[in-house]
Amino acid sequence: MEYQDELNYSKEELLEVDKMFNRLKRRRPKYLDNVFHEAHDNAFEKIDCLSCGNCCKTTSPIFRDIDIQRIAKKFKEPAANIEKKYLKKDEDGDWVLKGSPCTFLGEDNSCFIYDVRPQACREYPHTNRKKMHQVLDLTRINIEICPAVSNVVRQVTKEYT
Repeated sequence: MEYQDELNYSKEELLEVDKMFNRLKRRRPKYLDNVFHEAHDNAFEKIDCLSCGNCCKTTSPIFRDIDIQRIAKKFKEPAANIEKKYLKKDEDGDWVLKGSPCTFLGEDNSCFIYDVRPQACREYPHTNRKKMHQVLDLTRINIEICPAVSNVVRQVTKEYT
């Protein structure tokens, strides 16, 4: 299945999403998390991350110190080697990958370090978190990266517009 179609939002649709997200951030509807979580579950019944991998091909997670330590342990190397080989500090001072696609991404979209992947990867795409109103800006960004997020937001839009 081709998931790129899921990412195709018109400018008008994106403006509507922005308006809706601004309303949701202000109002914080009581059942917002439930609506997102149901949409998340529905989206992942149809979408297989291994068939896409766009998040790993286009973006970098933030690597916390504990993430780097886990990866270093897996490779039996000092954390400093992992930082030097694969990571750089971004403008916020966070460790991120030196480039895209992810160094640890296989040709089949599998992850070489899946069992010790960073927390940001474990939580991606963040559409099943508590207090969704707090991550709506991130969700808006992810609409253009992840077909599952696009699908989730389309479902949520039906509920709140």
